[in-house]
Amino acid sequence: MGLKIVQNFGGSFTLNPEAKSVLFELLKSPEFGHQIAEAAQCHHVEFTELMFQPVPYSEQTPKGMPREFEPYHESDDYLIINVPPNFMFKAKIFNPSRICVVYRKLR
Repeated sequence: MGLKIVQNFGGSFTLNPEAKSVLFELLKSPEFGHQIAEAAQCHHVEFTELMFQPVPYSEQTPKGMPREFEPYHESDDYLIINVPPNFMFKAKIFNPSRICVVYRKLR
């Protein structure tokens, strides 16, 4: 069985309003923000409400994310994290199976 090279991957998705509300509430919680800030070794973080579905690595997406999110990946002022699986479950989000979100570091 050989490898299949993905030329283009549609990473767009839509969350229903209830699931999005629950997810954003969890991602904005002070406790979770504190955990993220501690791991990032910064004073505080702020959830930007930007999110994306990780995409397969390809020539067009060498970082495994849509191109419009690469500046956040390259910046020292932002963090990109995977949404914890238990948050996805609590928000009843099963498709997509993975979501990444962007936080801004506050110093």
